[in-house]
Amino acid sequence: MITVANRIYVNPEFAAQFEERFQNRARQVDSMPGFIRNLVLRPAKPGDPYVVLTFWESQEAFRAWTESDAFKQGHARSGTLPKEAFTGPNQLEVHEIITDSQQG
Repeated sequence: MITVANRIYVNPEFAAQFEERFQNRARQVDSMPGFIRNLVLRPAKPGDPYVVLTFWESQEAFRAWTESDAFKQGHARSGTLPKEAFTGPNQLEVHEIITDSQQG
């Protein structure tokens, strides 16, 4: 299993709009083979990034998502926030899960 963390730096003036975008997301990813879970984490400290964290069965499943029409449709909505809503570039991180307290 892997996680994909997308760290997104959001201008505080646009935080409510950013959060609403995820609360009303297209949900295209939810039915993708290999998709497990999606979490959106709000920063506790101003200036830190939001983290969009997804869990996948494998890197291949994640790659298939990024190459799918559903990905393009789901991300077409990302243009709804202006450029000034973001204070820096996104940072994408992929990690393999080696231990999980929920699985014993």
